[in-house]
Amino acid sequence: MAHLQLLTWRSTYGDLLPADALDLPLEQVAAIWLNAIEAPPSSRHRVLVALEQAELVGFAASEPATDDDLDAAQTVELSELLVEPRWGRRGHGSRLLAASVDHWRGDGMTLAVTWALEADTVMTAFLESAGWGFDGLGRGLDTGPRVVHQRRLHTELGPA
Repeated sequence: MAHLQLLTWRSTYGDLLPADALDLPLEQVAAIWLNAIEAPPSSRHRVLVALEQAELVGFAASEPATDDDLDAAQTVELSELLVEPRWGRRGHGSRLLAASVDHWRGDGMTLAVTWALEADTVMTAFLESAGWGFDGLGRGLDTGPRVVHQRRLHTELGPA
């Protein structure tokens, strides 16, 4: 997972984020994911994976929403949705998102949110095609050399 994340981030965000934000030690990222999977803070913290035969090609991670304006008992945040670029456009992202939504509904969540880089038009278009929309909120991430802007997207989680 760590290898997939770093590879995908470097490919997708290489022009948007400073190099030091993308040059994280593989072992450090792997340890973070191992802990998230082996000892999640709650039963509503999830990591789902996509496989192409026996190869990990993508994953989705979610958790109760942490933004102050949201009710964490009813709102989930999609914190990461990645498909390794060479496996893109094969439906893995759509299946990961659909499976995540099924779990969220099972948890009684009524709203899902995610933060997307404003410049990541591919992710935004993908989410919008799945019924997500911009909710009017944005934020800036100070990366050192510049501020990178994000927009919050949301979708209502109706019945299955």
